[in-house]
Amino acid sequence: MIKRILLALDVDSDTIVATDFAVEIARRYDAEITGLAVVDTGSIEAGTRGAGIGSMYYAEKLRESLTAETRAKARELIDQFESVVTKKNVAYEVAVHEGVPYRRILEDIKYHDLLVVGREPHFFYGRPDHKTDTLSRVVKEATGPGLVVGETRERAERVMVAYDGSPASARTAQYFLHLLPFGRDIEVEIVNVHDGNEAESELMLDMMATYYSKHGLRARKTSIRGDDPARIITEHALNMECDVIVAGAHSVSKIKELAFGSTTASLLANCPRPMFLYT
Repeated sequence: MIKRILLALDVDSDTIVATDFAVEIARRYDAEITGLAVVDTGSIEAGTRGAGIGSMYYAEKLRESLTAETRAKARELIDQFESVVTKKNVAYEVAVHEGVPYRRILEDIKYHDLLVVGREPHFFYGRPDHKTDTLSRVVKEATGPGLVVGETRERAERVMVAYDGSPASARTAQYFLHLLPFGRDIEVEIVNVHDGNEAESELMLDMMATYYSKHGLRARKTSIRGDDPARIITEHALNMECDVIVAGAHSVSKIKELAFGSTTASLLANCPRPMFLYT
């Protein structure tokens, strides 16, 4: 059951969509939303280091200016959040932290059931075009699942569970079933992409579909042969017009795929659908 939702607030337009999702889920379960804004003092510090004694004074003044500007932007985000949830009559709390964004989120998610966050969270409010690894770090280390959304909002009625038999995908499928953020009135399709072992693929799908059925949800099963899971899942998700993809994150060594694994990283980059993720 979902009783506390952590909503990461940022300056991007996907925060508006994330807020809509959080409000919908909160109203369904009479849950509370915590609106979180983070003043990224680490990025401010790194971006204003002076090269010499003469520049140290100006670097300090720039830090003070950026910190004040970022604090003001954080307060503006909180005000916007409060305006929305008050109108929707949803219980809420607000939190403004200073420090490294992913660390602040990781600490707060310990006491929440679900994180809702935009696809490109920056938190460096003075430079909204500045790319960070906040999302990958959060997904890799979080104690709970996250719903990652983009800039478009559709009613979540068709859900695709990407399942490959790995512990990460199994845990994610379980968390989604236990939380049911979009309620029970949904269509579920469990999809497995295999490299030729169709019998094993069908067995995995049967077992997960049976598990879902024990919880009162009937799920379609789709086994697809191919060697590019990300492309196949993306194409299938778009063809079936699914509204949400449920997928496990996998730790690998490539920088871009540090927390996500190649398939999930590619889905985040190329598939516009919201994703329910857990590692």
